[in-house]
Formats: sequence, C-alpha cells, structure tokens
Amino acid sequence: MARQKGLIKLEGAIGDLSFYKSGGEYYARTKGGVDADRIKNDPAFVRTRENGSEFGRAGKASKLLRNALRQLMVHAADNRVSNRLTTQMLKVIQADETNARGERTVSDGNPALLKGFEFNAGAQLAGTIYVPFATAVDRVTGALEVSLPALVPTTDLAMVQDATHLRFGALGATVDFEGESFSTKMAVSDFVEIDSVEHEAQSLEVQIDAASPSPIFLAFSIEFFQMVNGEAYPLKSGALNAMAIVAVDLP
Repeated sequence: MARQKGLIKLEGAIGDLSFYKSGGEYYARTKGGVDADRIKNDPAFVRTRENGSEFGRAGKASKLLRNALRQLMVHAADNRVSNRLTTQMLKVIQADETNARGERTVSDGNPALLKGFEFNAGAQLAGTIYVPFATAVDRVTGALEVSLPALVPTTDLAMVQDATHLRFGALGATVDFEGESFSTKMAVSDFVEIDSVEHEAQSLEVQIDAASPSPIFLAFSIEFFQMVNGEAYPLKSGALNAMAIVAVDLP
C-alpha cells in the first residue's frame, strides 16, 4: 500500500493498480485476491466454501423471516436489521448437530436462538416497556397471545417526545425454511393515550394454522403516534418504535 502524493488524487482502477481514499488519505495498491475459480475448486479453500455456503443459507433464511414479519417490521426496524438478523441466523445454523459443516441448516439448527431478537437497535422493546408481559403459543390450535397487565403509560413505558398515543401489535408466523414459505396473522390494539391513568389489562390474540409442522414465531411491537384532530401521525417515520421476537415454538 502506497500513499498518493501530488495535487491530483485518484480513485478507481487503472490496469493492475487500485486507487482509493481511507481516513482522509489517498492510497494506491496492486490488485490482489484469490481467483474465484480457485476458491470454487481448490481443496485448500474447502473451509471458505463451507462458510460461504452456510452464510448464504443464513442470508436466505433471514430474508424469508423478514418477509414473514414485514407487516409489523415495516414500522419498527432499523436500517441494519438485515445484517443483524443474518448474523443471528448464522448462529442458528451453526447449532445444527446433525449435518456436516457446510451442509448445516436452519431447520436442523436452533431457531429458538431468535427469541429476543430486537428489530430496532435504537429503540429496543426491552427498554420501552417496563412491566412484564406474558406470551402463549398453542401449536395444536394455532392460538397465539400476548397478554399485557394493567399499566400506567407515563411510568410503565419509555417516554417518547411529542407522542400522545401508542399502539401495541402482535404478529404470529409459521415459517417453512426448507420450503421457503410462510403464513402470518396480525393483531393490533386500539390507540392508547399516553397519560398517568391506569389502563386495564389487555391481550392481543392471533390465530395461525393449527398443528403447523413448521417453527412458529411471535413478534410484539409498540408504535408511537401524535394524535392531531383525531388523526394519528407516526413519529419520526417509526424510528422510535420497538419490536422483538417474544416467542419461538419448535415442532
């Protein structure tokens, strides 16, 4: 790596030289890297191929799960959720004790590791609601539920500037990672005014396919709004909303 000098600074490639900027400085280096065909066939790169195969599988599974939860996630996810979920999905795959390295799968891994995954790192569910809530999953009937206790918004929830109301959401999904398909149902609460009055306990119930042979995921979210003349306006495009996977049930 060599530092560029002179008045004219270059970025890009010329022949076997690459020019780039890093940390405010301009550098030049020769093109390197291993030939793609060698990586595909050379026994020395067998681990690279195995890792690449499983990473690709994790990315595919991550996208499928994001699509399954999209109805809720679109209002409560940061711009790095794709990378973060893929990283966690790779851990799910690496927990597979059945298949050989490079052939491990989500289904034979441990999807339960996805429980607690936060979709908005800047506004986590764990730091938004301070009272314990319960979840229930009945695989036989397909009934899913998030049960909230009586709560006082100003003390039991994180305060969001300019928010006057909030809404709870729950989404249940069965996800077939091998068949690349999913089925979902969602429920949302009425708008809850953010005040110092105790609001009665409530439950969000969703009904998914009964006796599903696939992993079941239950996600829970809190969205904040400003109510003006009876119209609810999302705050900061949902940047302060929280969502997490709160239950995972495996067949």
